[in-house]
Amino acid sequence: MGRKYFGTDGVRGRVGEFPITPDFMMKLGWAAGRVFARQGKKRILIGKDTRLSGYMFESALEAGLSAAGVDVYLLGPMPTPAIAYLTQTFHADAGIVISASHNPFEDNGIKFFSANGEKLPDTIEEEIEAWLDQPLEIVAPAQLGKAKRIDDAPGRYIEFCKNTLPFTASLAGMKLVIDCAHGATYHVAPQVFSELGAEVVVMGAEPNGLNINKGCGSTQPLALQSRVLEAGADLGIGFDGDGDRVVMVTHTGRLLDGDELLYILARHLHQSGELQGGVVGTQMTNLGIELAIAELGVPFKRAKVGDRYVMEMLQQENWRLGGEGSGHLICRHVQSTGDGIVAALQVLHALLAAGGQIESCLKGVRKMPQVLINVRTSQDKEALLRHGQLQEKVAEVEAQLGGRGRVLLRPSGTEPLLRIMVEGEEQEEVQALAESIAQRVSELAS
Repeated sequence: MGRKYFGTDGVRGRVGEFPITPDFMMKLGWAAGRVFARQGKKRILIGKDTRLSGYMFESALEAGLSAAGVDVYLLGPMPTPAIAYLTQTFHADAGIVISASHNPFEDNGIKFFSANGEKLPDTIEEEIEAWLDQPLEIVAPAQLGKAKRIDDAPGRYIEFCKNTLPFTASLAGMKLVIDCAHGATYHVAPQVFSELGAEVVVMGAEPNGLNINKGCGSTQPLALQSRVLEAGADLGIGFDGDGDRVVMVTHTGRLLDGDELLYILARHLHQSGELQGGVVGTQMTNLGIELAIAELGVPFKRAKVGDRYVMEMLQQENWRLGGEGSGHLICRHVQSTGDGIVAALQVLHALLAAGGQIESCLKGVRKMPQVLINVRTSQDKEALLRHGQLQEKVAEVEAQLGGRGRVLLRPSGTEPLLRIMVEGEEQEEVQALAESIAQRVSELAS
């Protein structure tokens, strides 16, 4: 069965446009409640990021879940991975996150975690969608769900994050700039790093409901790079709006993306004997990273783009470490899902174990020039990918690369975009080839 509403990362879109409306969210809460209520406890957690629309959707989901006879625990603004963790500690049937992650405030969405803190399998999402097509029937008045607000959720998660490091670990002597993207990490990330001993300079921690991801965070790191240089910091750490992505900035202002952080983690875990298997990247992982990981003698596999697919492959292989260049890093030995704060702590631990020298941790890594261009389109993205003229253009570019690079076209699972990636040996050539494909896409999409 195909999914009508769920994309690669839940249900997402522009606020006020179907299905990101209060009436749909109430029905979604009810449908999810019907599916999860079968598990017996009838308890679901709801957390959200800092978008203004989160208040509206929180109330709508609460009403739908109550109508299905499910008790609701309201966590307030919390990072996405915190909901994954708290769903397990509260022994809940599921966790719901109200967030559009790295998107602007005008967007919002819903994603779910299972009782074990992992993304839902397709089969459960399809079952929820089947209930969405049924008329909403309210349980008997005596069976309606209750709602309870959990006031100590931030403190619980802060302690969890700190405990993913050895008890003796300390960040004393480090000066860090923490960019919270005016998002869900604003009230937890600074405390995590400062309580571990670091001197913390905080930015992007004044959410007003409208400024999430705006000119800051992991997706727009220029402000973080500038602040690191101004403050004379050892490192900068940038999260996205819901806290499941992380990038870092060196003391010289150099940006380290998820690919480079993944290598640092792979190297450290391999040398310490904790890796226990290989590493999972995606179709977008830079070829230079794959080659560097191979040099370590570590197996590497590519999954489809999206942290859920990275996790699926990690589970299939029973491996511990995977991630994406965007900053989704999954460290299964300490967390059940991608977690920006936890991943940052693991990277810092790896750096300290190597004497604090990033250069030594990235020795042997030569990233290939990679250009990514997004083309906005209102057309059917899959049909556009199959268009004969576009396929001819891609074949032409691949022939020009002559086996010295890669071309990847894929539809965004969360936005009306077609993503074009070209990778090769020379930056200018790669840029020109990517732009030529983007031009053809624009022509066909107009």
